[in-house]
Amino acid sequence: MNAQIGEFFERYEKANADFDVAKIASLYADVFMFGGEQGVQAVKKDDFVKVLPRRKEFFKSVGLTSSKIEQIETTELDSRYVLAKVVWKMRIERSGRGGAEIKTSASYLLWVWNDSFQIVFQVDHQDLAKKIKESS
Repeated sequence: MNAQIGEFFERYEKANADFDVAKIASLYADVFMFGGEQGVQAVKKDDFVKVLPRRKEFFKSVGLTSSKIEQIETTELDSRYVLAKVVWKMRIERSGRGGAEIKTSASYLLWVWNDSFQIVFQVDHQDLAKKIKESS
């Protein structure tokens, strides 16, 4: 199963790099939970897809040029759910200030669905926008 999870996150990483909204959306359940510093909320995939362009523009404006998966730790909870903690290495480039790399992490609860996975819960372990701003 670890190989399948690795392939799932490779698709996730590539979809984000290519900004392929349809592929990003296909990796999430129709309704999923998102947790961050402001708490937890239920998110409809349709609403998530609508905010992705603004999210991309924000990250572009602060100099985010790439996000690569550095590490994945998995825990199989049962035959239908897997918890994956992912460490991301992000590259920030700012004109006149050089570049920086930051590491972030998120945990994803994956639901085993039709021989694949869907994200049903995502927890970001830091305020990503704040961490990017602090890297300058």
